[in-house]
Amino acid sequence: MRVLCAMMKHETNSFSPVITDLDRFRSWGLYRNEEVIKAYTGTRMPLTAYIEQAQARGAKIITPVAAEAMPGGLVEIDTYETLAGWILEPIKQGGIDAIFLDLHGAMTTRHLDDGEGELLRRIREIAPATPIAVTLDLHANLTEEIVSNCDTLIGYKTYPHVDMYEVGNQIASVLWRQIDGEVKSTQSWGLSPVLAQTLRMGTSDEPMKSLQAKTVELEKDPRMLAVSVFGGFPMVDIPNAGAAVVVATDNDQALADQTRDELLAAIWDVHKELVYQHRALESTLQEAAKVKQFPTMLLDHADNVGSGGTADVMTVVRAVLNSDLDDVAVAAIYDPAAVKQMHTAGLGARLTLELGGKLDMPSIELSGEPLEVTGEVINISDGRWIVKGPMYTGVQVDTGPTAVFKTGNLRVVVTSIHHEPWDAGILSNNGIDPVACKYILLKSRIHYRAGFAQYEKNTFTLDGIGVTTSDNSVLRYAKLRRPIYPLDEISTT
Repeated sequence: MRVLCAMMKHETNSFSPVITDLDRFRSWGLYRNEEVIKAYTGTRMPLTAYIEQAQARGAKIITPVAAEAMPGGLVEIDTYETLAGWILEPIKQGGIDAIFLDLHGAMTTRHLDDGEGELLRRIREIAPATPIAVTLDLHANLTEEIVSNCDTLIGYKTYPHVDMYEVGNQIASVLWRQIDGEVKSTQSWGLSPVLAQTLRMGTSDEPMKSLQAKTVELEKDPRMLAVSVFGGFPMVDIPNAGAAVVVATDNDQALADQTRDELLAAIWDVHKELVYQHRALESTLQEAAKVKQFPTMLLDHADNVGSGGTADVMTVVRAVLNSDLDDVAVAAIYDPAAVKQMHTAGLGARLTLELGGKLDMPSIELSGEPLEVTGEVINISDGRWIVKGPMYTGVQVDTGPTAVFKTGNLRVVVTSIHHEPWDAGILSNNGIDPVACKYILLKSRIHYRAGFAQYEKNTFTLDGIGVTTSDNSVLRYAKLRRPIYPLDEISTT
C-alpha cells in the first residue's frame, strides 16, 4: 500500500501587510521528500501521527512536502501553486491508496478565498475514490469545499494547541478503519452566525471549555467517529469566517445532522461570551502595578504574530516603558535592522535604537511609529532552539539573528524572523529566566499559555492597536457573510 502524508499550513490575516511567500515558509519549516520524516520524527504534530500509523501498517510512505509559515498576509499565488503542486504531483502519477493531510483551514491567497478547499477539490478531481483524512486547526474557517472533498476531518480541541498529535492519531485511525471496511465516515457540517474572537477561544476558559468538553463526551458514543467545534479565524475577509461545527458518524447521516444542529445551538447560546470586552490601557497598567505575585503576564494581543501581526507596533511597549512597572521582559519585537545594529555593536554596547515601527498597516490606516530607546545590548544569539514545551514539542524554532536590549524597566527580545512566544524558550534561550521576571510582556493571545502557564501568577490583556485587534469593527470586511454577530444584531439563528 502507498500512502501520501503531507502538510501545508498557514493562518492568513487578509488585513496584515506581512508578505507570505516561500521564504516565509522556509523560515518556519519547509521540507521535501525524505527530509519530512527526518524533520518530524519524535514531534507531536498531526503529520507525525500519520507517518507513525502508516509505518505500523508497513505502508510505503510518500511525503512530497511539509510546509508551515507563521501567520501573515495573503499567500502569494506562486507560493500556493508551488506547494499545492508538490502535493498533487505524486497523486497525478497514480498508485496512491490513501491520503493524510495536515492542514490549517484558514489559508487565503491572492487568488483564492479557501486555499485548503481548492487543494482538496483538485485532489478529488484527480483521484475521486482515494480516501482522504484531514486535520484542521481550531481556528479553521470551514467551507463546503473542505468538507465535501475529504472522507473525514477533525479539528484541534485545545487552544493552545497541545493535542495536535492526538487528533491526528484519532482521524488517521478513522480512515484506516474505513479502508478496512469497519466504518463508513458520514459527515455533516454547518456555520454559526458568530464571528468569535480568538481571545475568547481559550479552552481552559468558558465558553470554549464547555463546548469542547461536549465534543469529547459525544465522541464516547461508538457511533461517533469525530466531533469538532471550530472557533474560526475572524481576521480574514472571506464569506465563511467564523464559528462552525463538523460531525462524522459511522454511516448515520441523521445522527450527524442532529448532532451538528445541537452543537450550533450550543454555540449560539454563548455567542455573547465569544466577544472580548475592551478596557482602557492606562487603567489596566495601573491595576497590574498593584499585584504582589510574580511573574505577571501582560498580553499585547492586538499585535500578535500568531494571528498575522507585524510584531513591531510599539504602542503597548511604549506605555509599559512609561509605566510604574519594573523588571519587564518583552518578547518579541520584530526588527531585523535593530538586531543587525546590536550584533554589529556587540555584547555590552550602549546604543540608541529606533525600535520597531517599521511596517505600515494601510488596511487599518496606521503608519509605523518607531520607539526611540537608549540602553545596552545584554544578549546575542542565532535564534535557534528546540521546543520542549507541550505545543510543537520537538520542533526547531528559528527567530533568525536575535538580541536582547535593556532599556529602562524593559529587557526586550528582538528578532529577525517573526515569532509568537508560545514557548518559554523565547526567553530562556536568550538569557532571561522566566521565573525570575516580575512582568512578562508577550505579543500573544492564548498560545503563550502552552509555555508560560506554569509560571504565571496573574494575567492582564493590554488593549493596544494592530492588525490582530480584538475589535472587529476596526476591520473593513467586504466579503464576509452578513448578518453576523457582533458586527450585526441577530435576534434568532
